[in-house]
Amino acid sequence: MSPVPAPDGPPQPCDLLVTARAALLMDEAGTVASHVAVAVTNGVILAIGPAQEMARAFAPARRLGSRRHLLLPGFVNTHNHTPIMVVRGMIEDVSFAPAYTPGVPQGDVLSEEEAYLLARLGAYEMLRFGSTTVVDFYRHPEALARAAQETGLRAFVGGRIMDADTAALARREWRADAARGAATLKEAMDFADGWAGRDSRVTPILGPHAPDTCSPALLREVAGLAAARGLILHTHLHQSPMEMETVLARDGLRPVELMAEVGLLGPALVAGHCIHMTDADIARFGASGAHVAHIPVGNAAHGSVAPIKALADAGANISLATDTKSGDMIEAMRMALAGTRIRGAGFSFTSADVLGWATAGGAAALGLADTVGRIAPGFRADLVLLDLDAPNLAPLIDGPGLVVHSANGGNVDAAVVDGRVVLEERRPTLFDGAEVITAAEAVTRRLWEKAGHRPLIAV
Repeated sequence: MSPVPAPDGPPQPCDLLVTARAALLMDEAGTVASHVAVAVTNGVILAIGPAQEMARAFAPARRLGSRRHLLLPGFVNTHNHTPIMVVRGMIEDVSFAPAYTPGVPQGDVLSEEEAYLLARLGAYEMLRFGSTTVVDFYRHPEALARAAQETGLRAFVGGRIMDADTAALARREWRADAARGAATLKEAMDFADGWAGRDSRVTPILGPHAPDTCSPALLREVAGLAAARGLILHTHLHQSPMEMETVLARDGLRPVELMAEVGLLGPALVAGHCIHMTDADIARFGASGAHVAHIPVGNAAHGSVAPIKALADAGANISLATDTKSGDMIEAMRMALAGTRIRGAGFSFTSADVLGWATAGGAAALGLADTVGRIAPGFRADLVLLDLDAPNLAPLIDGPGLVVHSANGGNVDAAVVDGRVVLEERRPTLFDGAEVITAAEAVTRRLWEKAGHRPLIAV
């Protein structure tokens, strides 16, 4: 909480006053505040205090929230590929990822317009379920950035870089394709250079796909470019047994060893999955200062649980992500906590811990530790409100445990990004949600039919 302006003067103007029955501030003290309000101006949180005092102290241009709301920092969702909405519900019973699966629409077949229409759906879902900052990397990064802009998200966007022959990869074979590597690197760098400083809410990153889909030479080149431009790196790491086998056979190294050798393993790296790691892998990763993008729902769908307690104990920062399997970060929190217990960590992690992974942990991974992920004066106003009228959010006694163990993304009623209300009464304020869904489904049906699959459900 912060000091409220003295009540003896006139009310202080502000852009937005957000009121809630309770707020989980996600500060270091784990503060849970009752009957609270947050004042916002120019996208920045000015003050937090008792709702009645704040109502007297501030004269807002607009108000949001009520006694039926629970206020949280917006979720930071650190690993996604929004255009792969195209395979959702179609691949989970077949394989762990479309890039390694024959007979499904691949990223290489998408036009920029198709990628854009699919990315809008992915961005909409993440927003609707409470993510306010997201990482998104895939083909056609321009399309991903446009989608993020139009939905109002804060986004870290990159092109998918790889030099593996994707047709061979789908057959579980690794074959170098230098032309693909050059083309995907050029697309990624053109985007990174073209969007540097262009939009304060869209930050370019570099996304080498994975150690098994990028040659060591390509990874070294990416490492040099990222270091020269100060860019965050995002990749898949220790995702599957196939990755282990491929990299060991090709390079004589385990993937995390390869990442260290080529100069990618360090504080700039956010690595998705981190499942199949030995004790030595975990120690190397933790000591490097790299960050984990933990994807518990996607991992569990193909029978895997990442060694998160060991990684955290080794010094790795843990963040959470949904990886486009589902945009529901609350579901990810619940599965993350369950996963640690399944792996034998007992009750060493709590609901407050995994809520921290979904907020402050993600912010730290993206260099935003002093910017988002908490509700505090001086932080950007990235906020979500849960609707306490929902029966699954009663009785409300403390807060973090109820959110993690009982809430779901459908409880998100409103969202604010950078002080702008982008979701209100479950409806987006900047775009037509129904049109986004209709357009994405039309693209998806077309792509599946082109791949030889006749949809069972008619339009």
